[in-house]
Amino acid sequence: MKRIIIFLLALFIYSCGSSSKVRTASVKSNKPKAAVVKKRPMAAVKQHTPEKPTQTKSEVLEATSKIAVTTEVVNNYISQYKETAKENMRKHGIPSSITLAQGILESGAGTGVLAQKANNHFGIKCHTGWNGDSVRHDDDAEQECFRKYELPSESYRDHSLFLTSRSRYAALFKLDKGDYISWAKGLRSAGYATDVKYPDKLIGLIERYELYKYDAEVLEGNYKPIAKVSDIPLDAKSYRVSQGDTLYSISKKFNLSVAELMQINNLPDNAISVGQIIKIKS
Repeated sequence: MKRIIIFLLALFIYSCGSSSKVRTASVKSNKPKAAVVKKRPMAAVKQHTPEKPTQTKSEVLEATSKIAVTTEVVNNYISQYKETAKENMRKHGIPSSITLAQGILESGAGTGVLAQKANNHFGIKCHTGWNGDSVRHDDDAEQECFRKYELPSESYRDHSLFLTSRSRYAALFKLDKGDYISWAKGLRSAGYATDVKYPDKLIGLIERYELYKYDAEVLEGNYKPIAKVSDIPLDAKSYRVSQGDTLYSISKKFNLSVAELMQINNLPDNAISVGQIIKIKS
């Protein structure tokens, strides 16, 4: 019995130790992992569209400061303020063509500093007796006082009052309201501007953009057309500035130096305007 018990005990111990162990083997896949692609948000993707070249003409407006603007900007300015200029012509007798041309020139067609920050379209300084708002701006001297308006229309009205209330401009109101050439020359003669080319600049703008037609709309049957400066034939000693001309290009065209052209025409600098008549021979 002893042997039988020992045998059974040994058999029991052997069976426990020989129980199989379960192993978990990792199975490696030969299949490549898919790449993780991060999508960029649509807002961050900037699509480049090549710009088409555009051909635009430009004006250099230089009464208060030299400002280059496109003809589109000038036309937009005219559309915006033509009715204001016509209304001032009815009330105060100043040709709307002259008012618009001065506004275009003095304000850089509304893009100049004074027009932007003070609604001052005519470069009118404070002068004695001005009690309204003002801004400081470098002009003939540093930090000069210029009038500031709440609306551009107030600037147009003040421009009209400026001319009608000063005796030195009285002779202008005896001129024909449709004679923009005489008005342009009369303004400089009365001391409105020191620039010798000021009348030519105004006349050039009026004829190039046909501003005289707004005078005709106001005067109606009383409007008398005048001969355009741009239609007057020139002699062999003169040349009319065209779009794109510079003093340098004109000097090369007539075999002169820029210095000679400036001397013949008494020009203080090489700035010229479209429609201006340049002497090419003394």
